Amino acid sequence: MEILKKLISPKDIKGLSIDELYRLCEDIRGFILSNTSKNGGHLASNLGVVEITVAIHNVFDTSKDRLIFDVGHQCYAHKILSGRMDGFRNLRGLGGVSGFPDPDESEHDAFISGHASTSVSVALGMARARTALGDDYSVIALIGDGALTGGLAFEGLSDAGQSGEPLIVVINDNEMSITENVGGVSRHLAILRVRPYYLAAKKVYRKTIAKIPFLGKRLTSFLGGIKSALKATMRLPSSMFENMGFVYIGPADGHDIKEVCRLLKVARELAKPVVIHLRTVKGKGYKYAEESPDVYHGVPCFNVGNGEPKAASGKTFAMSFGEAITGLAVYDKRICAITAAMQSGTSLDGFAEVFPKQFYDVGIAEGHAVSMAAGLAKQGMLPVCAIYSTFMQRAYDMLLHDVCLTNQHVVFAVDRAGLVSDDGQTHQGTYDVGMFLQMPNMTVLCPSSISEIRDMLRYAIYEVKGPVAIRYPRGGGDCSEGGPAAAPYEPVLLRSGKDAAIVTYGRLISNAMHAAALLEEQGLDVAVVKVFDISNVGKEKLTALLGAGGVSGALDTPSAGGATGALRGGKKFFVVEECVHAGSVAAKLASQVSVNVGGALGAVGDISIIPINLGNAIVPPATTDELMNMYGLDAQGIASTVCTHLL
Repeated sequence: MEILKKLISPKDIKGLSIDELYRLCEDIRGFILSNTSKNGGHLASNLGVVEITVAIHNVFDTSKDRLIFDVGHQCYAHKILSGRMDGFRNLRGLGGVSGFPDPDESEHDAFISGHASTSVSVALGMARARTALGDDYSVIALIGDGALTGGLAFEGLSDAGQSGEPLIVVINDNEMSITENVGGVSRHLAILRVRPYYLAAKKVYRKTIAKIPFLGKRLTSFLGGIKSALKATMRLPSSMFENMGFVYIGPADGHDIKEVCRLLKVARELAKPVVIHLRTVKGKGYKYAEESPDVYHGVPCFNVGNGEPKAASGKTFAMSFGEAITGLAVYDKRICAITAAMQSGTSLDGFAEVFPKQFYDVGIAEGHAVSMAAGLAKQGMLPVCAIYSTFMQRAYDMLLHDVCLTNQHVVFAVDRAGLVSDDGQTHQGTYDVGMFLQMPNMTVLCPSSISEIRDMLRYAIYEVKGPVAIRYPRGGGDCSEGGPAAAPYEPVLLRSGKDAAIVTYGRLISNAMHAAALLEEQGLDVAVVKVFDISNVGKEKLTALLGAGGVSGALDTPSAGGATGALRGGKKFFVVEECVHAGSVAAKLASQVSVNVGGALGAVGDISIIPINLGNAIVPPATTDELMNMYGLDAQGIASTVCTHLL
């Protein structure tokens, strides 16, 4: 860490020799390994982009020049070089640095970046703002070849290429997103990787022009014809980037600092839209990550010496889903699985291996995945589209227009729903409840334990008509309270109570039951209602739940455990959810029982709906337990809120 420790500010990098820059890269890799091994994080992607990041800091000033990351999980070296080493002691935790760029953290972070394919569009906007305001700074978009599978990247490239705005797009080409890249873009980049012979001809061309400048346009035209002939002979057509209007430079070795620095300076001097294509090795410098970059893309705490996790991970909701869909597909060839560059993350590795012809990885293209699923469903297939909650947001229009309006039977396996540890505001699954509940024809199921997923998936595929989402959290857990219910998944009473009722779903069932036990110690008798289908708890359900006089309905119906209950006095329903308030189940219920909700409390007569959720919070990086405590969704927090209203 000799060189790294000497750096006081990013400007110090500019005075280092090439040899010192290489030693700095080794220091950075050691620092990343040390801290991710203790805290977890994105490892392979960060190790692969160290030299590029050092070169960018050597050539540019990121406090003024705008560096836009895409996706953003490869920003560790950038954060280390911009004065945030101390924050890595609690990487992706409360009080530590975020795992993604965050302008609130530092002036060196030009823009928040947690989702893929946005960098070129954002960068072009900044470049146009610079021109409009007469400012002077460079704009660089650092995008991985995986993010180039997203359609938005091409919308940005198409506009940027023809804009003429000085803009540098650096492609970090490691032939991977999380797993191997798919699609035509990947094949196109593979063709470009064999361009060195053609580039040698271009160098001869430039040298010739430099030696005889007085011939001007005629010689340029003549040599341009030779260049075109060479391209045709070598079967190397112009790159799509050149066709879009960019000056294309590359491919070059992204680990050759001297060359990368030179290319960045050339691109800056051209003052045009430029694409620099750099080849890198994902996981560079750590043999386990180089050998298995997909496994070491995102890691828990691990032993640096052998690469093994420090703690064995248990079974997760995603694993249960993967096993369930694979088991069902054995008997039905109509079942197919779709994912957007998240084969491993959604636990579809097993399905892909057993049913390769029924598995579709579309790359980082969630909108395409959803529309394609609609087409599959329309023609008689049974598509199951596995996408993280935070990424489903990117397919909002396709979900509404192509699936829900036409009532196509597509099943969405919505992973990482609710609060998500570590990754912070860009990855929270706290917005999909409002998105799904406003969609016509949509059924939304929420298992509270991994043991419920198999039957719920079968129900979603074979018994639900139209679109259906099954939303479940990251990680594992098995909440046994009440046991799994049978279809059609009506609400069940897990615990009787006369003073109030807690209504919740998903993994919060466990917290609600513990909260009720804490309240009992304080002399409060609180019921707990478990909801499986949150799209089926509307005004009619609430009426049935309360009964005409508040003494009948679901709260008086025997549950799996035989509990019964009827609320007395003012009927207060505390609706507990891991989502923002707007569009939540609580907001939906409150709006249906009162024409004057007031944003927090819905009441009609002696019936009250009291939300316990995230409000409009932007959730920071932290562990799930810390977040539950922070937002009052743990047992103690729920009990405290109930006490506030009842005592």
